Amino acid sequence: MANFEITGKFKPGFFWEKFTKTIESENEKSAREKVYSVMGSKHGLKRRCIVIDTVSEV
Repeated sequence: MANFEITGKFKPGFFWEKFTKTIESENEKSAREKVYSVMGSKHGLKRRCIVIDTVSEV
């Protein structure tokens, strides 16, 4: 399992806010899915309100 650092932005209200998450995952695709899942459940967001800019292995 590798660590991935994911940066992007999300829209909880009227304005976009930046975020950086470190996720432990098998590959980049599952790391992206995990971020959508975590951010969606934590902030009550749909996937269209979450934009992932970069994914890099740490």
